Amino acid sequence: MPKAIAIVSGGLDSTTLAYLLHTEGYQLHLLSFDYGQRHKKELAYAELCAKRLNVAFDIADLSSLGRFLKGSALTDTIPVPDGHYAAPTMAITVVPNRNALMLSVAYAVAVAEQAQVVAIGVHAGDHFIYPDCRLEFITSFDKMQRIATEGFGDPHLRLEAPFMHLGKHQIVQLGTALQVPFADTWSCYKGEKLHCGTCGTCFERKEAFELAGIPDPTAYAGEGD
Repeated sequence: MPKAIAIVSGGLDSTTLAYLLHTEGYQLHLLSFDYGQRHKKELAYAELCAKRLNVAFDIADLSSLGRFLKGSALTDTIPVPDGHYAAPTMAITVVPNRNALMLSVAYAVAVAEQAQVVAIGVHAGDHFIYPDCRLEFITSFDKMQRIATEGFGDPHLRLEAPFMHLGKHQIVQLGTALQVPFADTWSCYKGEKLHCGTCGTCFERKEAFELAGIPDPTAYAGEGD
């Protein structure tokens, strides 16, 4: 059985990624990261995903890095902006080199465990804001890691980003077909009791379900009171 190391945050996209890889027959090891993010509660949803799929799960503790990653609303004291996900204000949620850090760790685990795949759930909607979610980054990182791990690990080890050309609404449609329990995923960057419903990631989540034509099971603050 081929093995995959999947970066899973507990969000809608990465949880769907885990379910997709599981359906495709991979032996999964889900890897989450504590990098000092204010919405650390997402990690509990990642663990829940692993338990539901009955697969290996670990959290890599990079929390000490958080104090160095200044200037991001996710790791600093800067307020998380409200408004549409594509708005220029969402640039403040960029965590410097986050995906490169997480992928480097995932590749190290993949080499140690002789996995064939490292997988990440970046999608087309991320490209506007996040440079480390774009195709050029993914293809370049894959090429770099082939050099970095040459002679070690599985010779066919590769980076996969199956949602690279999909919109978030298409991921919702795919996840629905895979029976992903979307109510048990976490997107909101504010990390409070419920999804705030007003930050960029909440806007994007709402829009994805609407465009997909699928009822949104998410509990948002101030709704249904």
